[in-house]
Amino acid sequence: MIETSARLLKLLSLLQQPKEWSGTALADELGVGIRTVRRDVDKLRNLGYPVDAVPGVAGYRLGAGAALPPLLLDDEEAVAVAVGLRAAATGTVAGTEESSVRALTKLEQVLPSRLRYRIELLQQIAVTPAGGPSVQPDVLLAVAAVCRDHLRLRFDYRNHDGTASTRTTEPHRLVHTGRRWYLVAWDLDRDDWRTFRLDRLEPRIPTGPRFTPREVPDLATTTRGVASGAYRHQARVLVHAPAEQVADRYGPHVAAVTPIDEATTLVETGADSLEHLALYLGVLGLPFEVQSPPELVDCIRELTTRLAAAIPAS
Repeated sequence: MIETSARLLKLLSLLQQPKEWSGTALADELGVGIRTVRRDVDKLRNLGYPVDAVPGVAGYRLGAGAALPPLLLDDEEAVAVAVGLRAAATGTVAGTEESSVRALTKLEQVLPSRLRYRIELLQQIAVTPAGGPSVQPDVLLAVAAVCRDHLRLRFDYRNHDGTASTRTTEPHRLVHTGRRWYLVAWDLDRDDWRTFRLDRLEPRIPTGPRFTPREVPDLATTTRGVASGAYRHQARVLVHAPAEQVADRYGPHVAAVTPIDEATTLVETGADSLEHLALYLGVLGLPFEVQSPPELVDCIRELTTRLAAAIPAS
């Protein structure tokens, strides 16, 4: 009995992978005969898992609805869970954004069309933006799905200066910074890792072929792209303080912090306006020198003059 139960769990695990299995391949994986595979499939069906026969071949795949029967959710409960996950995915509950997207992707994959329609009707009043640019739930779910299934993604992208381009990528993962969603992906046209803001991205359907995931980029590469790459203005600043002290002032998604020596740190950050950059640096509370851009130096001079003029004469 224990051996049979363990085999059923392994069979279910295999069928949950995004592929179609032939009866022979399942038998090889489980170390049993094809007749035993057929009996085990019937047992899963009796437990409520919709195992479909693949047309044209003697094979199987897990059908829509696989995640719902064990939960025993009725229509109203399924809608409530989906709406709640969409709200959490916008960042209204700190620390739950990425896990909410993963759960929502699994749930919406198996929802009947009648429930998808009801959720769309509730979307505008049930999902509250978290203060950053809004991302359409359909875009978020589509990108999450290709990251999970390792499928190439082509999309139209609008850069920070408004120019449009079409990108072909191997998507790796989604990153949420508290205000924005980003896609970390290998850009096939530029042959390098890139970060893309999801609110500027429009996926093209259908998606591309499956790919073998590349080695994950180091944290510094991802952080640098999220902290500065997607903004209108990028700045490089030398701060005269140890890297540990500077890192305590800026989170990893606000600035990339690189130690130069024991007393000097390079800070790379970005913003959509030079005034915001000047204010970020002004409240740092540490001595610094702007390396680039030169426009930021002019902005700091002008801001300094305005602030000095606001001080009443003694």
